[in-house]
Amino acid sequence: MQLITPQTFTFAQDESFQLESGATLGPVTLAYETYGRLNADRSNAILILHALSGSAHAAGRHAADDPHPGWWDDCIGPGKAFDTERYFVICSNVLGSCYGSSGPASTDPATGAPYGLRFPVVTIADMVRAQTHLLDHLGIDRLLCAAGGSMGGMQVLEWAAHYPQRLRAAIPLATTARHSPMLIAFSEVGRQAIYADPAWNNGEYYANGKRPDAGLAVARMVGHITYLSDASMQQKFGRRLQTREQYGYEFQTEFAVESYLKYNGNAFTRRFDANSYLYITKAMDYFDLSQPTGSLAAAFVEAAAVKYLVVSFTSDWLYPSYHSKELVRALHAVGADVTYLDIESTWGHDAFLLEVDTMTRLLAGFLNRLSEEEGIAGP
Repeated sequence: MQLITPQTFTFAQDESFQLESGATLGPVTLAYETYGRLNADRSNAILILHALSGSAHAAGRHAADDPHPGWWDDCIGPGKAFDTERYFVICSNVLGSCYGSSGPASTDPATGAPYGLRFPVVTIADMVRAQTHLLDHLGIDRLLCAAGGSMGGMQVLEWAAHYPQRLRAAIPLATTARHSPMLIAFSEVGRQAIYADPAWNNGEYYANGKRPDAGLAVARMVGHITYLSDASMQQKFGRRLQTREQYGYEFQTEFAVESYLKYNGNAFTRRFDANSYLYITKAMDYFDLSQPTGSLAAAFVEAAAVKYLVVSFTSDWLYPSYHSKELVRALHAVGADVTYLDIESTWGHDAFLLEVDTMTRLLAGFLNRLSEEEGIAGP
């Protein structure tokens, strides 16, 4: 069992952190965790980047009796895909989140109260630039690789496009270089559910004890549907009824899938902040590596020397395979070394978390080849 101690790093105490929007923020705190040991020449570091609702707690447990390991514990640890006996693994909670990093629920030093909507809008680029400060703090000039799925994959692509000198390889999983109109539409439905909750109160709900849980639960229910697939929902739920044998002809929870969505929506409200949901989904919608030139390939001209493992899943309808294929074409256009796999799976978007055996073989094989080519030694 890996027992992990959460850590924080604070910067921009004296000079404010400039955001992509032109706004400034300071001081800035990032929550992070590390696994394994850094080798002598600091060349074995891997940065893991989390999805929308993720945290810095990617692996291990915080205490011996902790019932919940980190969100990617299946892939991070001794002998696993990201082998902590060989690699030094870092995971940082993103700017704007609610798991220890600066976000709308954090205290505004100017008022002594939570920021709420006074927290400036942040982008994927802002999140990644904050992570560069963390790596500077840790004394790591260049990563062996950056890896992540979904929004984590967006951060991986941002790292490759704008900081190619700071990583040898990039592993974007089940992700996109820009949101489609459909994805923006799903994000907006979730945000509107939160806005419509009277308890949201324009983001000023921290002091009154009334949180917009109903709106956040609906937002999570909508989002959760997009993480699944028709096949996985058929297999897991079908048209089964929940705790009854026949229709009640009433507006109650009757189907098993209804019960599942309600449970997950309500559980989400106990661990996540509604304002953070607004900020992070907006950051995802703003992300578009084809801008300002209109060419996705142009974004990677300076990143051709980075090695890439791009993975998509056949049943992922949140980020369908064509998103990854478009990315691969852009990388090939600049002459990058790209390995691409479109994996057959019924698990939908969540496959990068659930296809453990497949992901372990792929990731471990890619990292082994990369380490040999780069001459990376263990700790």
